Amino acid sequence: MIIAVDFDGTIVEHRFPKIGHIRPFAFETLKALQSKNHRLILWTHRSGRYLQEAVDFCAENGLSFYAVNRNYPEEKWYENDSRKILADIYVDDRNLGGIPSWGEIFLIICPEEDVTSVKASKPWWKR
Repeated sequence: MIIAVDFDGTIVEHRFPKIGHIRPFAFETLKALQSKNHRLILWTHRSGRYLQEAVDFCAENGLSFYAVNRNYPEEKWYENDSRKILADIYVDDRNLGGIPSWGEIFLIICPEEDVTSVKASKPWWKR
């Protein structure tokens, strides 16, 4: 599947223009989804240096994306273009009802899996 993932409020707590604290198990879950061959697209309102800061932050935490604010890496994007991404699933804190935990997200996308298969490198409260 193609999964579009928001940054502020979804991967990290909402602190724009700063980068907030990592939401518990966000990176572990996203990397587990990638390991199951799902394509992740970073889908965010950030642009310019703020977008680059988010991309770099994710890379520092071991996560790279198939594309960023595009449907595919080679797509040309212009500031006046719509940011609507074609995806199978959208993970965003602005969903009706809010955002579930990353463990719940994993189980919704991969119901056949045991959430304990997503191992944390270190406890979220120590980050």
